Amino acid sequence: MNKETRKYIRVKKVRRAARVRAKITGTAEIPRLSVFRSNKFIWAQVIDDAAGITILAVSEKEAKTKGTKTEKSGILGKLLAEKCAKAGITKLVFDRGEGKFHGRIKEFAEALRGQGLKF
Repeated sequence: MNKETRKYIRVKKVRRAARVRAKITGTAEIPRLSVFRSNKFIWAQVIDDAAGITILAVSEKEAKTKGTKTEKSGILGKLLAEKCAKAGITKLVFDRGEGKFHGRIKEFAEALRGQGLKF
């Protein structure tokens, strides 16, 4: 992969993230769930955009489980759903960021939906 190809892929990711982010906003009643996926880990934050604060945050590093990366994403989704239930959050706005909705991000979202969160 040459330099121009990497630059083109990065530009596509930035445009995708800007397009997704422009359409959604989190409030205190329905916060935004921001997901970031790297090659190794996945992170998620529940954010109140009106106040500009992070309500909850989870990462694969704190889950400390074994398995494939996709399986870990599902476990992380269940962990976040438990934290949201304790905080009294039932509805979210899903912000996939620069990631496409498949693979680990899709598994994470399905685990959240399976635990009763709506978005």
